[in-house]
Amino acid sequence: MRAVAVGSVVLYHGFHAPFTGGYVGVDVFFVISGFLITNLLLNEQARTGRISISRFYARRVKRILPAATLVVLATVFAVYYWLAFIAGNQIADDAKWAAAFTANIHFGLLGTNYLGAQLPPSPLQHMWSLGVEEQFYLVWPALFLGLVLLVRGGRHRNALAVTLLGIIGASFAWSVMQTRSNATWAYFSPLTRAWELALGALVAVLATAAARVRPSWLIELLSLCGIAGIMVSALVLNSSTHYPGSAVALPVISTALLIAAGCANPRTLVGRALAIRPMQWIGARSYSLYLWHWPFLIIAAEYLGHDLSAAQSTGLLLLALAATAITYRLIENPVRHARVLATHTGLTLAIGAFLIIVTVGIAQWQIATHYGTWNLLTPRSL
Repeated sequence: MRAVAVGSVVLYHGFHAPFTGGYVGVDVFFVISGFLITNLLLNEQARTGRISISRFYARRVKRILPAATLVVLATVFAVYYWLAFIAGNQIADDAKWAAAFTANIHFGLLGTNYLGAQLPPSPLQHMWSLGVEEQFYLVWPALFLGLVLLVRGGRHRNALAVTLLGIIGASFAWSVMQTRSNATWAYFSPLTRAWELALGALVAVLATAAARVRPSWLIELLSLCGIAGIMVSALVLNSSTHYPGSAVALPVISTALLIAAGCANPRTLVGRALAIRPMQWIGARSYSLYLWHWPFLIIAAEYLGHDLSAAQSTGLLLLALAATAITYRLIENPVRHARVLATHTGLTLAIGAFLIIVTVGIAQWQIATHYGTWNLLTPRSL
């Protein structure tokens, strides 16, 4: 499913048509993430009888920060080199927000129009989605732990389900209203996007019930409806769609249906198609591919001064795929499976804080270094 999500985003960014709504891949990612993270919390609680918040964030550090730090810093230096210092200073400023997982707030404050921007987009604009995820995960694990401690026994799943239903209802309603009044904030706000992660979390909470769904034809139908809904969204929605609003419900609910069907029977027709080796290969590297593809496309387009041709986009995406494979092999996998980090939560968290500080520091250093050049080119006040 992660291959479907990243594939939709990459094809949309690289070629637009016919995947005019490929941006829904981000929403697919949100639902998958909510499901996986909540499933990990449930398994930890069932296995140990407790939830370790520190270990949760240590896992997030290992999963997210090393690759993100590499891409953010590489993008900053690439922009200074290829697009000169004025653009470099702007992107270095974006990098500071991205490093702190607040890029969505930054671009919301700037009034960025993700789907219909007139100005060249930032090569780090795609980092907004990581900001939304991490802001959700500042709240959800603590809320999960509180509910588990408050409601003992098997009933904690009921309490979690009721809480998630409340989050889903409130967040979706706010998404619809906010899209009408302020489309930019509706797009970037964690409040309008929370329901997408919460729906994935709800599927995880109800996974044991989903596993008992019968008959088999119904499971097949649910999975087919799920993948069809995602594909229709990617092909029918476009930059003029009022998004997220109510339109986001189609890809989000479709993703939830597909995951629920997989809980009942992973060997459906759709499940077997998603399990083929190429899909598994891309899915495993989807995070790095998501990080790399956008800077490659945007920096090249701005450097050339025109929209990329299909051949140029294809070549750049192949380069991004190569960078993805290297990042996954040399950074993502080694860090995620490092034994020393698995047994030293404090060290992992310290490394995470260090990476954030280093990224912010290097970005600010670059801005300060080039500030003198800016002054030389700017008329002095009299």
